[in-house]
Amino acid sequence: MNKVVLAYSGGLDTSIIAKWLQETYNCEVVTFTADIGQGEEVEPARAKAEAVGIKEIYIEDLREEFARDFVFPMFRANAVYEGEYLLGTSIARPLISKRLVEIAEKVGADAISHGATGKGNDQVRFELNAYAINANIQVIAPWREWDLSSRESLMKYAEEHNIEIDYQKQSKKSPYSMDANLLHISYEGDILEDPWQEAEDNMWRWTVSPEKAPDKAEYVEITYEKGDIVAINGKTKTPAEVMEDLNSLAGANGVGRLDLVENRFVGMKSRGCYETPAGTVMLKAHRAIESLTLDREAAHLKDELMPKYAKLVYNGFWFAPERDAIQALVTETQKTVSGEVRLKLYKGNCMQAGRRSPFTLYSEDVATMEGGAEEAYNQDDATGFIALNALRLKASARQGE
Repeated sequence: MNKVVLAYSGGLDTSIIAKWLQETYNCEVVTFTADIGQGEEVEPARAKAEAVGIKEIYIEDLREEFARDFVFPMFRANAVYEGEYLLGTSIARPLISKRLVEIAEKVGADAISHGATGKGNDQVRFELNAYAINANIQVIAPWREWDLSSRESLMKYAEEHNIEIDYQKQSKKSPYSMDANLLHISYEGDILEDPWQEAEDNMWRWTVSPEKAPDKAEYVEITYEKGDIVAINGKTKTPAEVMEDLNSLAGANGVGRLDLVENRFVGMKSRGCYETPAGTVMLKAHRAIESLTLDREAAHLKDELMPKYAKLVYNGFWFAPERDAIQALVTETQKTVSGEVRLKLYKGNCMQAGRRSPFTLYSEDVATMEGGAEEAYNQDDATGFIALNALRLKASARQGE
C-alpha cells in the first residue's frame, strides 16, 4: 500500500485515522475535505491535516454540485424513506465517494478510506458507491479493523501520537452524533437511544420550536422549471442558494423537525432526529406543482416507484443501473412541471396556499360544481363507466351462489 485518500473532516477522529493509516499501512495519506453546506469552515482542516504529517490536501466547495446533481434529482422523484425520512445523510454519500475515487485516480492512490463505523449505514453507502464507479478500488475502513473501540482509547492514542486535542472543545462537544449538509442535520446517540425519551429543545440547531415561532404566518412563492426550483419570491437562485434560503425561511418558522425510528440497511432499528427545513418545503411545493401538471397515471407510476427509489438512495445504490433507469423515467415526467407554488409557513406547519402553471391539466370549467361544460364531461357517461367497472365485482359477489 503506497497511497490512501482519506475522507477527512478535520475532527479528532479522522486525524487519528490519518495517523493510524500511516502507521498501520506505512503509506502516504492524502486528505479530502468537502464543503457540502455543513455550516462549518472547512479550511481549518488544512492546518490539522498538516499537523499529522499530510503533504497532499484537497479541500473543495461542492455545495452547488451537491444541490444540482444529487438533491434536486432526488426531489424530482419525491423520495421519502419509510414515509418520513428525506434522506439527508444518504444523498450526501455518493458525491463524497465519487470525489474520493476521482482523487485516488488522479494521485495514483491504491485505496480510499473513510471514518464510518461498523454499525451504521454510511460504511455501506461509501463503499457501494465507490465500487460502482471503480470496481478495482480498495477501501480501508479503520473502525472495522482497529481495536480503538471507545472514546478513552481514541484519546489515549491521540496523546501517544502527539495529535492535538482541544480539551475545551471536547468538553463543550454536543453529546449527540451529528451530521450536517445543505439538506439536513441529523442527531443520534445519548438520550435519543431511548425511543420513549423526548428530544431536548436545545438540541435543535436550525429550527425554532413551533411554540416559539412567529405568531404571524410567512408566505413564500417558489418558481419551478422542469421539476427544479429556479426562483424564490421572484428572485432567481442557484440550487445551493435555493436550499440556503429555504433553510432560513422554514427554520425561522419551526418547519422541518422529525423524530424517527428507522430500519437501517445493516439490520438494526435506529432512532434519530432530523432537521430538514428546506427539504420539507421542497417536497410540499414539488407535489403541489405536479398536482397540476402531471397526468394521473404518470403521477401514480411515480408514486409506485418512489419507495424503491428512496430505498436505493438510503441503502447506497445511487450509481446502480436501476436508480439510473428510474431517474430517467422521473426526468421524462418533469418536462411540463413548471410554474409557481405559494406556501404558508406557520408554527411548524408548511401548507399549500396556491399553485399555477402554463402547463396545467386542471380545468375549472370541467371541475366546477356549477354545471356547464357538458361537451367536456357528460355526467350520463358515468352510468356506463360504473357498469363496466362493476362487472367483475358483481361476478365475484355471485360466485358460489
